[in-house]
Amino acid sequence: MVTTQQADRVGAPPDRLGELARIKEETREGSNPAATERQHAKGKLTARERIDLLLDKGSFSEVEGLRRHRATGFGLEDKRPYTDGVVTGWGEVDGRTVFVYAHDFRIFGGALGEAHAQKIHKVMDMALAAGAPLVSLNDGAGARIQEGVSALAGYGGIFQRNTKASGVIPQISVMLGPCAGGAAYSPALTDFVFAVRDISQMFITGPDVVQAVTGEEVTQNGLGGADVHAGVSGVAHFVYDDEETCLAEVRYLLSLLPSNNRELPPDVHSEDSEDRHCDALLDKVPADGNRSYDIREVIAEITDDGDYMEVHAGWAPNLVVALARLGGQVVGIVANQPAAMAGVLDIKASEKGARFVQFCDAFNIPLVTLVDVPGFLPGVDQEHQGIIRRGAKLLYAYCNATVPRISVVLRKAYGGAYIVMDSRSIGVDIALAWPTNEIAVMGAEGAANVVFRREIAAADDPEAMRRQKIEEYKTELVHPYYAAERGLVDDVIDPRETRSALIRCLSMLRTKDAALPRRKHGNPPQ
Repeated sequence: MVTTQQADRVGAPPDRLGELARIKEETREGSNPAATERQHAKGKLTARERIDLLLDKGSFSEVEGLRRHRATGFGLEDKRPYTDGVVTGWGEVDGRTVFVYAHDFRIFGGALGEAHAQKIHKVMDMALAAGAPLVSLNDGAGARIQEGVSALAGYGGIFQRNTKASGVIPQISVMLGPCAGGAAYSPALTDFVFAVRDISQMFITGPDVVQAVTGEEVTQNGLGGADVHAGVSGVAHFVYDDEETCLAEVRYLLSLLPSNNRELPPDVHSEDSEDRHCDALLDKVPADGNRSYDIREVIAEITDDGDYMEVHAGWAPNLVVALARLGGQVVGIVANQPAAMAGVLDIKASEKGARFVQFCDAFNIPLVTLVDVPGFLPGVDQEHQGIIRRGAKLLYAYCNATVPRISVVLRKAYGGAYIVMDSRSIGVDIALAWPTNEIAVMGAEGAANVVFRREIAAADDPEAMRRQKIEEYKTELVHPYYAAERGLVDDVIDPRETRSALIRCLSMLRTKDAALPRRKHGNPPQ
């Protein structure tokens, strides 16, 4: 209890200190217990409960917790709660500074007004100035209609700051409730989007508008739920069943990222030997190029302790992208997935890979590419939907990347898809291959049908001649050492030595210094 004498020393009478304590309590707990009960009844946590799960215990420092709106009209002048529906500030994750803002759905449904937006603008500016990651915990009903255009301008300020911070600090959006209309563009501008089943919804126009305009009937989850965006639209990178798991995974992702683009990702010592032989790879990857396997088993075998974080696991599954550690160093892994569509590159896979490569390059994360690709997906739909320009996004991203780049050809590497998957010709630093590699314009079967078409047609036994020519083509052009003999592969390695070879190469490339030509920015294909 504060005595009168003590209060005189700090320059505030006891009643003022008591008032401050009451206000602080109201900002922490909320002024309406029923609103908290409604939030919990929906299976959702409050803004501060979420922040407590995200940040190290006791590390959160709030900014503008006593902010209140100044709007009038429509009864707003009689409703002026503290925080104005968003909690902002900074704290730590594993001892490293992280900035955060969290919509408080209990206040105005988390809707954004002028004061609300200015709080977010401030914490975004602070994150950029401090060079620290920004995490947004989204649970809001969109723009505050009663404040009109002022609310819309608030969103514009957020979008502008998202863009300014892109490639400078990591930006992570966590969807923990509705996010409709223009509000959905902020998560789309950030690096990663997390979502939780049953409580996350994102859409530009809601089900009612869709039905009114198109006649289509759809639920909120069917239109913009977590699984829709994780598996259909590709908007969400990660999806989980509950908030606790989701926020724990956000913490894990942050542990793999640098605080900003001027730093390297944090190294972590692993007991997993850097020279460990990966004997299991001989069984996991069939030598027969026509047999399928799961590339994720290869990734688990070569990474530290078999641990990796797959990004966009539910979207474009024919390409796997993941963050992991090799010898304690964070790497970005891009790998064809033979278990899905035989690992071909298509529009979605190309865009998925391009975005990931660009992120890794922006934040000094070396790239390891595991190649087993039969080519680009043929088809009228792919051509008409722009596989040329959209497939070129992955090519552009690799060519533009200046971080250390290592590729390993496991089996097939055919045609233009081989070039795009970080080949020597587009600037990979180290190109390795297994003795099962087949680097060629196309598979031997298809090539023989083209090159020896006349001989096969004129033969007494066309099928026997075709088999003979296939073997001839393989012997001449598709043997494992053809590319190495021409300097297109630096070494053909024992698959069991893949882990140790990658770690040695990463160690050598750690001080790589590469620069692009001076320019304002490139103009990547869209």
